[in-house]
Amino acid sequence: MPSANASALKVARSRERKRAAGLRPVPFWVLDTRQDSYATELRMQYLALKGDLGEAQATTLRRQLHSGWVRRSGGTW
Repeated sequence: MPSANASALKVARSRERKRAAGLRPVPFWVLDTRQDSYATELRMQYLALKGDLGEAQATTLRRQLHSGWVRRSGGTW
């Protein structure tokens, strides 16, 4: 098993290569889907948007864009 120093050096080199390629690290937080409250919050947000005209239009647009992407690239989600 590699030592902590060896692992840290490997991570540092990887970060240096990425920075040299023009990338930068961007940390961000996401919801923890393992929490019991996640499903409750998701349902509340869904119900808040249900029947909203703007949400319906956005959903239609997403579906149209996705459909075009799949046809052009042959890819799937």
